[in-house]
Amino acid sequence: MLRRDSYVMLAVLGVGVFLAGLELMVTAVALPQILMTLADWTDLRKASWIISGYLLVYVITMPLAGRLTDLWGARRLFLVALAVFTLGSLLAGLAQSLDQLIAARLVQALGGGAIIPVATAAASHMFEGAARPRALGIIGALTFLGMAAGPFVGAAVLETVHPETALANLGISGGPLVTTVAPAWRWVFYFNVPFGLCALAIAWAASAGWDTPHVPARVDLVGAVLFSLGVSGILAGTTLVGESDRVFGVPTEAAVGGLIGAGAACGLLAIWHGLRTPNPFLNPRLFADRVFSSAALISLLTGYGMATAIVGGAVFVDRVLYGGPEEQRVVLGALAGAMAFGALASGFLTRLISLRILTLVGLAVSAGGLAWMSMWTPDAPTNAFAVSAAVFGVGFGLTVTPRSTAAVEAAGRAAFGAASATVTVARMIGMAIGMAALTAYGSTTITRLSHEIYGSGDSYKQYIPEYLRDRSISDGLVAQALEQWAASKAASIMIGIFLVAAVVTLIAVVPALALRVPGRTRSADETGATEETEYGEIAF
Repeated sequence: MLRRDSYVMLAVLGVGVFLAGLELMVTAVALPQILMTLADWTDLRKASWIISGYLLVYVITMPLAGRLTDLWGARRLFLVALAVFTLGSLLAGLAQSLDQLIAARLVQALGGGAIIPVATAAASHMFEGAARPRALGIIGALTFLGMAAGPFVGAAVLETVHPETALANLGISGGPLVTTVAPAWRWVFYFNVPFGLCALAIAWAASAGWDTPHVPARVDLVGAVLFSLGVSGILAGTTLVGESDRVFGVPTEAAVGGLIGAGAACGLLAIWHGLRTPNPFLNPRLFADRVFSSAALISLLTGYGMATAIVGGAVFVDRVLYGGPEEQRVVLGALAGAMAFGALASGFLTRLISLRILTLVGLAVSAGGLAWMSMWTPDAPTNAFAVSAAVFGVGFGLTVTPRSTAAVEAAGRAAFGAASATVTVARMIGMAIGMAALTAYGSTTITRLSHEIYGSGDSYKQYIPEYLRDRSISDGLVAQALEQWAASKAASIMIGIFLVAAVVTLIAVVPALALRVPGRTRSADETGATEETEYGEIAF
């Protein structure tokens, strides 16, 4: 591929991962309006599948897409993934019921989940030597930039797009046209369609005659099913931690234990099957390489910190500061934007700093950011929260390119797709565990405090000033005092949560010591043979 076409194709890959990252965050902003149109708040549990269903399919799709990239090549898979994502976006905008919207979101997730590992593998193949980390840095940065832009794009669409008013001015107040373009939440999904179509056209033209190497092997369907069931069980089980007393008609503990146990059993069977299969869905032998396994472990541990920073930051703004969407957008936007900056910077810094040192610096900065977040107080300004969250984001971003580069270099050219998917899935599992831990701890604490306050008629008096203790709990001043106490208590709870995440992040220092700048790039064929090629300096 000509250098000019490589840059054009990298830009197209960047658009794809940006849209996939955007879709992870943008829909949450539109959820209240969606409920008002297609359902009501009594259907909130069902409506949550608009987001949770997307995430589940998104994660399951990643390893399958990564493996298929190695077998069939990146070009056709990227084009198919982008087409499916664009189609899912169109169907989501057209949905006339909650069931239709959930189904459309699952289609969208099939494409979105495939885009990121395929784009990462394609960039790894297109660029060699010192140019490869910079290309991976751009892909990682645009993924997080999409996440950062999600809340802002969603809010901007909902605030500025008023199709009902425009149609009313034209004398159109009903009919299929109105139900197709109104209300404004539909344009949160329609937003992806023109960009997806343009990216498809450019990618088709720019990649003509180019593709990544193909490994002549069949798809390991048994391994794919076992791995998908394993990931699904573990993610579903950890997500349910901290739920109400009963889930699926059985006690929560039994449901969580059953799902995680079944997921772990399927995972072990997938490993056993992979070791006995010549071309497995996900090759367990990759983890025998210390560099590869270290990169995956770093991704897992930093994913825990990422979930804590995002969810913990949102909870602090909402429950401690009693802030609204605007304050949350400032804090979370700064966090995700800093991740994008750090990921982009790490791609260029790898030419000057080794993968090991850059990762260690990123881990130190991100742990420092979490420690700073643990010092948040209810009376601090929103900008202070945004700055400390951004410090974590920069540190996290600095670890993105080194671990991706180390994983693909260690796996070799024949497994770029599987390596890219493994690192991403490890991060998502770490995020799920972090969210489960935060939810379980928060739920348990809230239940205990609620019992202490409302357990008996006078329990609340020990939490309010003495001069208010002769008033009833329904008194406005008493309610305000209890809210202030609750905010202070929530702030103290978050201290421990952020500090635990900082410790987990620092644990990643141990596997980070195994990362290295490879002196040579391995290229493996389907038989497992390797060919040594020089790790040359290619300008980017």
